[in-house]
Amino acid sequence: MTVQLHTDDPETRFAVGTVIATESEPGSGVPTTLTVASTRVHRGIWLLTFEEIPDRSGAESLRGTRLVLPESDPQAEDDAFYEEDLVGLEVRDTTGEKVGTVSGLEIGPAQDRLVVTLTDGVTAYVPFVRRIVPTVAADHVVVDPPPGLFDLYREGTE
Repeated sequence: MTVQLHTDDPETRFAVGTVIATESEPGSGVPTTLTVASTRVHRGIWLLTFEEIPDRSGAESLRGTRLVLPESDPQAEDDAFYEEDLVGLEVRDTTGEKVGTVSGLEIGPAQDRLVVTLTDGVTAYVPFVRRIVPTVAADHVVVDPPPGLFDLYREGTE
């Protein structure tokens, strides 16, 4: 099966023999854990097989399943965040001024984006990379967006 990566260390996360917890719809029949049997990369896409899934139709049944490692897992990334950890946090600029509130996290193929509801009600998308979001604290995030980023989302709303 193919996987959409949200890690910068797939070699470690998907090492053969690694047992990975799953999140799926109740009653879907998806096992609660999967054991990595093999991995390979084809044209930049990670392809995994699991010991518990013997064939292609079994792999199809996994569509939409999330593969997760517990936060306490020593392999877990130090700067990994779940959407539920971020939604509701105040968004501040580098001077400390409130610019909005995190209203979601959009997972992308190249990078994730914070969905931010700006103080004027406009929805903006901020690349969730350390250079632009240097700080994630318990009650806020700090953003240092490129000049004009928020203005792009305001165009056409005036």
